[in-house]
Amino acid sequence: MRDRIGDIAGVAQVETRVVVDVTLDVEGLSEPATGRLISIPARRRSMLNDIVIRRGRYIDGTRPDEVIVNEGFALAHNLTPGDTVTAVINGRRRDLEVVGFGLSPEFIYTIRPGELIPDNTRFGVFWMERRALASAFDMEGGFNDVTLSLMPGAREEEVIQQLDTLIESYGGFGAIPRALQLSHWSLSQELNGLQGVGQVVPLIFLSIAAFLLNVVLTRMVSVQREQIAALKALGYTNAAIGWHYTKWALAIALTGAVIGTAAGAAMGNAMMSIYNELFQFPALTYRLLPSVVTSGVLISLLADVLGAATGVRRAVRLPPAEAMRPQPPARYRVSLVERLGIQGLLSQPARIVLRNIQRQPVRSLASVTGIAFSVAMLIAGTFSLDAMDEMMDVQFSVAQHQDVTVTFVEAASAAARHELQRMPGVLTVESTRSIPARLRFGSRSRQLAISGLPEVPRLSRVLEVTDLSPVTLPPDGLVVSRKLAEILAIDRGDVVRVEVLLGARPVREVVVADVVKEYMGLSAYMEINSLRRLLRESETLSGGFITVDPSRLDALYRVLKATPVVAGVTLKGAALESFEETFAENINVMIFFNVLFAGIIAWGVVYNAARMSLSERSRELASLRVIGFTRAEISSILLGELAVLTCVAIPAGLLVGYGLAALVVTLFDTELYSFPLAVAPRTYALSTLAVLTATVLSGLLVRRKLDSLDLVEVLKTRE
Repeated sequence: MRDRIGDIAGVAQVETRVVVDVTLDVEGLSEPATGRLISIPARRRSMLNDIVIRRGRYIDGTRPDEVIVNEGFALAHNLTPGDTVTAVINGRRRDLEVVGFGLSPEFIYTIRPGELIPDNTRFGVFWMERRALASAFDMEGGFNDVTLSLMPGAREEEVIQQLDTLIESYGGFGAIPRALQLSHWSLSQELNGLQGVGQVVPLIFLSIAAFLLNVVLTRMVSVQREQIAALKALGYTNAAIGWHYTKWALAIALTGAVIGTAAGAAMGNAMMSIYNELFQFPALTYRLLPSVVTSGVLISLLADVLGAATGVRRAVRLPPAEAMRPQPPARYRVSLVERLGIQGLLSQPARIVLRNIQRQPVRSLASVTGIAFSVAMLIAGTFSLDAMDEMMDVQFSVAQHQDVTVTFVEAASAAARHELQRMPGVLTVESTRSIPARLRFGSRSRQLAISGLPEVPRLSRVLEVTDLSPVTLPPDGLVVSRKLAEILAIDRGDVVRVEVLLGARPVREVVVADVVKEYMGLSAYMEINSLRRLLRESETLSGGFITVDPSRLDALYRVLKATPVVAGVTLKGAALESFEETFAENINVMIFFNVLFAGIIAWGVVYNAARMSLSERSRELASLRVIGFTRAEISSILLGELAVLTCVAIPAGLLVGYGLAALVVTLFDTELYSFPLAVAPRTYALSTLAVLTATVLSGLLVRRKLDSLDLVEVLKTRE
């Protein structure tokens, strides 16, 4: 058979293996773990999925019980070379001696079958000598797994088709391209989501930075109009004056680029630490490439120039004669609020505040926009925790009510359900039937497992997450997740081709009865009896969902460890813990940096608005102080304007923040998982509080400058 596979056109190299999942009894772990045994040659040689020995040595081919274990599992259990792990192999307990720790490109993302989150405590990969493993399962001279590489230019689809045809009569489950290999697929989905966020979030930050620079430079030109006029009168060209202000903007951009490069390197190292825990690479280090730095600096400079363009253009176009004269005084009009007839309820400072906002609508709108985006960025940076809480609550509390999921080595009869029911501590059992299949619709296909569940599942429910309504499985037809429907381009009422990759490998035409939105992975469901009819088999089951008396968990674990037909045991509590550990740290790091940048922007926008207002109105405020206004009244005029703009900006920022959160959810909508659009009231409250705090601090700083104004010197200046 190996030679026949090698003769397929386009195949470069073929390797056959024995791969079996077994139950493990690990010291210090009460519940059973799952181990995947993979055969390797007795003598070390290069393999398609080669092993990197991280510690210890390669196996001795003359000692059948020696194994190499994946590094993540070894570290999770504090194993050292020479330790033993007990495995139930073909119904017999067998002590396997660990001689080395290894990593393989096949298991960069090490997860148990049927799960989406790595759990190194309860799932491990063991490489064992070929003859010893084959002998333990009565497979001498045979194999149940094959890997192959292709020649340059070979068509992957054609090779897979020929391979599937060749191995179909031998019970093959169907070939999987590297793009869909679980580890490769998981890593690709994660990187795609990260790339999407990396393209959008910096754009938002740069836009806000450009806005702030525009405001500052425009004000600078306004304040320095006399100097600009004098320089033009002395013969300086427009180009020279424009270049002067452009250099100032470029100096700010370059300074920011230096700081940003250092901060980016720190963020990159932090992200690498997270990915080193999530993915098992032999070496994953952060390198700051010169091309990346150059691109970042050039993009920053471009944003800087665009932000400064308005101010520079204003400086260049300012006629000397006009610049020599002071700016015409602003025309005060009765404010809109006063026109409503409530001016009697407003104090004199309050009316001044409202009139000043109204007389400068562009600047006021710019300040509101900047503050609103600060609120929005805070929401977009922190809502991930809300989304994760929502996802975990739906997945592990609303959808799943089982305590333990048991998977059998192969399909069992109805008697197996009664055996589960008789195990110690078991309260309820719900049967499940799972089969590997390839779904085809037109030219599209996807290989996955179809889960057979009761018509109205009670322990592991199918939910429409948009309204958390449980889905009743139809007596005939297929229920698929929204993401799977998008991949296959199918909808309700479409007929898909189901190629069962099991037993007689029947091919059936099945109607898509419903499409449901889920948060985790790609799913396909059928009512369990309908699935059995499709397979034309009797009452069989692949495993069961069970609820357990917590006081008797240890007794149940002992029985499950000793049961040969049990291939794997999944604990809902352990899965929840693993999910939190895997995603929480990643999200917390991202949130920290997003909040840090958003906080800086919030403070910068608010303080800049307050400082600009003080610079523009210092003479006016000094005049009011001279004619009898108190310090408190003067402060209320200046800071009241800031308070009004902030109060107007916050509701707008909350709406924009929700929109940005929706954008992030869209960018992270991958085949691996999709985040719900969930923004908790606490997130709105904390974002609002952060901006209000920035406003208060900015107000206090400006108030100190206001109190220290030299009234005589200020009144001597010309507006």
